[in-house]
Parts: sequence; structure tokens; C-alpha cells
Amino acid sequence: MEIYAVIMAGGVGSRFWPRSKEKKPKQLLQIFGKNTMIQDTVNRLEGIVKKENILIITNRTQKPMVKQQLPDIPVENIIDEPFGKNTAPCIGLASVIVQKRNPDAVMVVLPADHLIPDIETFQSTILTAANFAASKNSLCTIGIQPSRPEIGYGYIQISEKSVSENVYKVLTFAEKPNKATAERFVDAGDFFWNAGMFIWKVDFIINEIRKYMPELYEGIQEIKEVIGTEKFSETLIQVYGQLKSISIDYGIMEKSNSVYLIKGLFDWNDVGSWEAVYQLSQKDKLNNFISGNVYTEKTSDSYIFSDGKFTAVIGAQKLIVIDTPEALLICNRENAQDVKLVVDHLKLNNKTDLF
Repeated sequence: MEIYAVIMAGGVGSRFWPRSKEKKPKQLLQIFGKNTMIQDTVNRLEGIVKKENILIITNRTQKPMVKQQLPDIPVENIIDEPFGKNTAPCIGLASVIVQKRNPDAVMVVLPADHLIPDIETFQSTILTAANFAASKNSLCTIGIQPSRPEIGYGYIQISEKSVSENVYKVLTFAEKPNKATAERFVDAGDFFWNAGMFIWKVDFIINEIRKYMPELYEGIQEIKEVIGTEKFSETLIQVYGQLKSISIDYGIMEKSNSVYLIKGLFDWNDVGSWEAVYQLSQKDKLNNFISGNVYTEKTSDSYIFSDGKFTAVIGAQKLIVIDTPEALLICNRENAQDVKLVVDHLKLNNKTDLF
């Protein structure tokens, strides 16, 4: 069994403005520790996936920095999408590239910006899923045991009995719920957070795309014919321009009858906002996280980051303060999800230098 990994790294991370921008989004930032999030994602695969079998799907704006941050990944493995079209086209593109190299490969699909400190358990879970996918035509996904009634995640319901060690048949997918529904999911015990990680044989996912998304299938087959030729870039642009923007969950996972969940028994966080970063960061005795040239007085329960500039915060509680050379964000922690509205405003007003 040969495993290939596909890391999806084309997002902008608008909830992490002003540090996260189009040219340097969340996955390319040092938020925890000395490595960027994409570097941690690649390092997490060491020992189970060869570097030459890791593909990075990004975009043209971010590709130069991805290459700079991942010098051990072959340049030809860093593929830039001409347009952002959500996860189904991204995975379809990666699938035919992998299939061209090894039609018998097992393919692991991972986001570039998750925090998973327990590498040993993570790798064990991936290998369990890979072995199951190699032995049975199946689409495997990793589910995280909910620790709270989170309304920001999708949920996956599983059957009561396992079909193999730590492997369960998926019954239903549920979209992000309201609080009452999330509480019901957690109480039920058979719902897991949808972590957006997938494992399958490459020929099987392409067959499922053919069955459930025939237009995408036709497009990726056209791309497959020109992989490794001078026509690849031109064909990719032409095909991508016609593809529907849709997630792999909507397009395939919710329709297929061959979906299985492997319980991810490791700490996991998709780090979806500055509030999540605050919760995960080491804080001082006043529950503040402080980074940079910062002075505080009578301030508590806050996340304060300053990139070079002297920043003073006095008499504040429960704030997010992100001070960069280009912009300043001051936000109540309860409104951390709304930071993306700033980016929407900047785009609407064509403030391209700020996003």
C-alpha cells in the first residue's frame, strides 16, 4: 500500500485578518510555536507518507510562499488552482494527478490549518483508515468526539456497532446546528464533529465522482490527459472556469452509500478564529496572551498581538487586539467570528493593499 497525501492550502483565512491576508493566509503564519501551520501539517505526516508523495493544492498568489516554506516538497508537487472552486474540484484535480502516478494509491486529504498536537495517535488513526480503505471500496473520514455543543462545526452520525476496529458506517451528515440541536447531538453520543479529513483509494473516489458529479468527472479526465505536458496550465484554466463551486461533502460524501468514519481519538482544533487562538494559547495570571512590544494595565482575559509597534491596552477585558504595520483590529472576543466582515468590507471598497 502506497499512501499519497493531498494538503488543501488555498484558503484566505479571513477570520484572522489583519495578520492573515490573501498573499499570506492563516496556514502560512506562525501562530503556535516556531513553525507555520502548513509546516506542522507536513511534519505530522513524517514516517507514514514520503515527501515525494505529498501534494500541496494552493493558488497562484500563495504558491511562492508555499514553496519557500516547504523546501523538501518537490516543486512539481505544489499545484496552484487558477480559481477557488471549493473542495470537490480541488480533490478531483489532486485525484487524477495521484492516479496518473499510481492508480493503486491510497489518498489522504487534509486541510493545511488544523492544530493536532498528538502526532502518534493522529498517525495511528490515519493508518487505520488507510488500511480499511485499501481493503474495502470506501470513503473514510475522521470524526472527532465532541467535547461541547459546538455550533461552528458540521456533525456526522454513525451506526452503533463498528464494522472494523474503530471504524463505523456513517448514517447521516448534519450541517452546522443551532445550540439546542448541538446539545442534542452531544447528548446522543453517536454524532461526531466533521473534521474535513478524508481517506480513500484514488480509483474509488474518481469512480464516485463519475457517479455523483459527472460534469466534474469529465473535467478532471480532460485535465488528466495533459498532465506533464505544456498544455496542462492552459487546459486547467479552461476546465476550472467551467466547474461548479461545491464542497466534497455536498457533492459526494452526503450521496455515497460507502462512507465510513474512523474515530479520531486525539486533540483537534480547526483554529477557526482569534477566539480559538486565545483559548489554545498560554496565558498569564490575568488570563492575557501578550506577544510583541505591549504594555497593559488593568486588562484581563484578552489576546494582544503587536507586530513591532508599541501597543498599550488599559482597562480592557475580553478583547482581541491585533496590531500590524498595515492595520489594527480591536474586537470583543465574543465577536471574533465577525472579523471576516472586515475583509468583505475591504473587498467591496477595493482596498486591496489591506487584504
